[in-house]
Amino acid sequence: MNTLCLRPPNFGDEAEVMIAHKQMLNEGFTFATGLRENEPWQGYLNRLDSYQYGQEAQWVPSTFLVAEVDGKIVGRTSIRFELDAHLAHEGGHIGYGVVPSERRKGYATQILIQSLDVARGAGVQRVLVTCVVSNEGSTKVIERCGGVRDSVVLSNDGSMVNRFWIV
Repeated sequence: MNTLCLRPPNFGDEAEVMIAHKQMLNEGFTFATGLRENEPWQGYLNRLDSYQYGQEAQWVPSTFLVAEVDGKIVGRTSIRFELDAHLAHEGGHIGYGVVPSERRKGYATQILIQSLDVARGAGVQRVLVTCVVSNEGSTKVIERCGGVRDSVVLSNDGSMVNRFWIV
């Protein structure tokens, strides 16, 4: 398997991220966390930097990283270093995704493992990871990475969400 690397998005990633974002929106998933419609790419990158320090009022301190294999973006992760009420209920510390054309290659597991390393490096030792109950693939990834199901909750959008803790 090719080596997956998590890294911050950069100026040259705009086209690839926008394609992934559009593909994932068709599935009801936001690829580019916090991206605003018609926002200049550099403005988006600058805002992502501010998230890390909790400088955006609606965001907890967090980081957004793309997952790259052989120079191609195959997925992404959002790692939250704190939880607000919404994240504690249904969002969790880590939200990850793999673009449709790159699924079933083990990338989700690699993304989650590396995301756990980033979270732990920032002092988060007990990590909440969630997924929609119907997403069996993500459930298996989370369990493979040590996730223990805590509960199933009703999300704000009406879907049922599995809550897992990874220690």
